[in-house]
Amino acid sequence: MLGHATNYDLLLALRRSFPELSITTIHRATKRLALRGIIAIALPTKDGSMRYDANITPHDHFECSLCGKVYDINIKDKIITTLQSYMNNYDISGRLIINGVCKECIHKNKENT
Repeated sequence: MLGHATNYDLLLALRRSFPELSITTIHRATKRLALRGIIAIALPTKDGSMRYDANITPHDHFECSLCGKVYDINIKDKIITTLQSYMNNYDISGRLIINGVCKECIHKNKENT
């Protein structure tokens, strides 16, 4: 499944069934789907490409700083009181983005050392 896909990712996946599909069609479709709330806009890739999220419910993300993969996490509600206490009880809204190294990259790095 393409949980956090760029237009190019979608094009590659869909061209298996629709070989004549163009990137322009994909761009138009994802823009319309995002405007209608059918898909969400996710974190951009390292090169700045738009990435879309199939999960439209509010949630947080973990982004691997090595491979760039994005994973859904739900952490804000679990740590909101701790965050607020460190920030002099500010009202915190929005979602969190946590950066680090994913398990796959950790495993690859261990194999290469």
